[in-house]
Amino acid sequence: MIPRYRALALFALPLIAGLLPSSMAQAADPPERVINLIVYGDDPCPTDAGKEDEIVVCARKPEAERYRIPKALREKPEPVGGPGWSSQVAEQQKAGQAMTPNSCSPNGSYGFTGCTQAMLRQWYAEKRMQESSGVP
Repeated sequence: MIPRYRALALFALPLIAGLLPSSMAQAADPPERVINLIVYGDDPCPTDAGKEDEIVVCARKPEAERYRIPKALREKPEPVGGPGWSSQVAEQQKAGQAMTPNSCSPNGSYGFTGCTQAMLRQWYAEKRMQESSGVP
């Protein structure tokens, strides 16, 4: 069984809510429009005079910032790790080159034809190493 004071409170709440003035319920409604503006230097901030359903919010910045590119666009983005496109393309070409002609590989069509070129590249690399180290 519900105690007497709780039962009285349960019946009295709807009656009290009905007695509240309707202007209190209307004041809780948000405005129709909220306008955010950035004002530079000594420019005046527009007012919301005569408009009850509108709120104007102004942020003031120095005059020097008027024609600048926004700060978010001025800053260079941080590189997102990983290799660049050119190195990725080079790796793709190396991976696919093993099966192409002139690759000096037993795989693919005419892979053996590149063995002479591979020996010449190795010989030139060794010759450059010897010249740079000073060995005759």
